[in-house]
Amino acid sequence: MDFAPWSDRTDGSAGAEGADRADPSVTYVPATVTRSAKIVVAGGFGVGKTTLIGSVSEVRPLRMEEPITQASAGVDDLRGTPHKTTTTVAMDFGRIHMAGGRIALYLFGLPGQSRFQPLWEDLAEGALGCLVLADTRDLDASHDALGLLDSAGIPYAVAINTCPGAPSYPEAELREALALEPQTPLTHCDARDRTSSLHALITLTEYLTEHRSAALLESRR
Repeated sequence: MDFAPWSDRTDGSAGAEGADRADPSVTYVPATVTRSAKIVVAGGFGVGKTTLIGSVSEVRPLRMEEPITQASAGVDDLRGTPHKTTTTVAMDFGRIHMAGGRIALYLFGLPGQSRFQPLWEDLAEGALGCLVLADTRDLDASHDALGLLDSAGIPYAVAINTCPGAPSYPEAELREALALEPQTPLTHCDARDRTSSLHALITLTEYLTEHRSAALLESRR
């Protein structure tokens, strides 16, 4: 799949203003869409997956969340997110459009807890690629998702979510801590900010284009 230049609007003109004015009650796929791709968003518990999908989706995002109860004590680590009151128990879903509305990206957010791994595998099936969010306060929380993607052969990019108060590390240290291959993209984003989150997705889609082109060349040898 080739990715055309990004556009935040479906009328052919670029600009975040158009997306901001979009009617959140409109859920149909525009007639202009001729191609689509499934992207999954993964990462540890409380890393910002729901927030990122909500910040970029051009339709009202679907959120399958439940309140955090006492039953999660000792299971879900809330030290980095003490004010978190809900958790995703199935998935998040959103949709954005590119290239004047000709391409639709369907975004599926995976639950952060490793006990949902069977659901991860189902939701990741058929995905073109994955954006993995990571938090420098707990980089180890990303390893389960990274391992699953490596096992499934799904290409991915990693985005460090710049959470308030989170420590900053040089890129080389982050790559070593996450055990990333040299070709795996590593970027930063603020999941709360639409433009920042879009740039993280652009990094992923550019990598997927290169990855697919390289695979096609290899298959023709």
